[in-house]
Amino acid sequence: MSELALEQDRRTSDSNVSITEQLKGIESVKIFFTDLNGRLKNLDVNPALILDIIKHGVGIDGSSIPGLATVDNSDRIMFPVLESLRILEFPKRRVAFFVGKLYAQSGERSDCDPRAVLETVLERAEKEFGVRFLVGPEHEFFLLKGDEFNDDIHTDRDGYFGSSPGNEGELVRQRIVDLLGKCGINYEKTHHEVTPSQHEINLEPGNPLEVADRTLLFTHVTKEIAAEFGMHATFMSKPFDNMNRNAFHIHTSMTDLDGNNLFYDSNAEHHLSTKMRHFIGGILKYARESSIIMASTLNSYKAYIMDREAPIIRGWGLKNRSSMVRIPHAINPKGTRLELRCPDATGNVYLQLATLIAMGLKGLEEELDCGSPDSGSTYQKTSHKRIYDKRFIPKDIFEALMEAEKSDFLKELLGAPIFNNYLSLKTADWEEHRTHVTPLEHRKYLSI
Repeated sequence: MSELALEQDRRTSDSNVSITEQLKGIESVKIFFTDLNGRLKNLDVNPALILDIIKHGVGIDGSSIPGLATVDNSDRIMFPVLESLRILEFPKRRVAFFVGKLYAQSGERSDCDPRAVLETVLERAEKEFGVRFLVGPEHEFFLLKGDEFNDDIHTDRDGYFGSSPGNEGELVRQRIVDLLGKCGINYEKTHHEVTPSQHEINLEPGNPLEVADRTLLFTHVTKEIAAEFGMHATFMSKPFDNMNRNAFHIHTSMTDLDGNNLFYDSNAEHHLSTKMRHFIGGILKYARESSIIMASTLNSYKAYIMDREAPIIRGWGLKNRSSMVRIPHAINPKGTRLELRCPDATGNVYLQLATLIAMGLKGLEEELDCGSPDSGSTYQKTSHKRIYDKRFIPKDIFEALMEAEKSDFLKELLGAPIFNNYLSLKTADWEEHRTHVTPLEHRKYLSI
């Protein structure tokens, strides 16, 4: 029986009845997914047809989605993930939100569906290593006056934890968490970030697949609510010179199948278990060749600069915000975790979480020790810096592409179709930049 047939067989009549009840009075049903770049895509379907779509899926043209299919083999079948259903209460309409999973015409899972990569990694972690994961990303975004850059684009001039009279950004954040709360998604905290117009919302940690699906929901909700207030929400990594970026820090803990935290050891130095040291060792070893996943755009690498809270050196530290891997203070042993600080939200969340976990599993498999923690600010350790220096995270997308191109780890993780398509997309981004003459070049060289 094909994977598609198994998927169809799994959809029971009980779940269909429940979904029919939840969709009463719904004006719009949207099924969301991502292209390889991580950009949000959605298909609106007729609510009256949802039971048939649940059973048989809905066809899409994969060749029009970056990295998904070719024109000579374009048809894909998308199924809504039933457990991802959320009802969104917007002022003028009620929307049913689903995440989709993609299949090929043959009935097998699409070999270019990023969600499938994360599913496979999590299944392997449980079956081969007997471990599960909890992850909690920090969602940072800018609320701007529009989507065209100008000198008056900021919506506020506040800084870290700032609050000023009439700042509607606080209202936007509250509206976001209120709407998500009605969907059963709870938040831990929200605040203004370091840069003017920048905000952060942290949701409760969860299973990586659920969190990745939830990130699609968060992105959609944030942009919709910002628009209600006449603002533009952007997750672009670094819109402004000399200011902090939007990051996508990912907090991660590992448990056994009974839920016991495997990163904690009361008898170990700093209470960090051998498994945690190996996990960190894997992240450090494979960080350079995986950088194109964590920081996937040309703009991403403009954030890797000194004294702006983005990491520049491969390393780990205790409570050290200049480190690539930070170990936050945990009051309770159950809260022992690591925080990966190099990703940003311009990437594909499914590939980012899959890569993070796969790097750590390689560390367990190869028993890689992470060495000593960073002492002091890593920004003070950049003397005698060479152009090509393996101590550092790649400094631009070209260097990241060179590292990824020769990576057996990344090829094995992603599979040949995604690996090849992904690198083709990113190489095209680099080539577009490489051959584009910028205003900066005019200012510097036109007078020659």
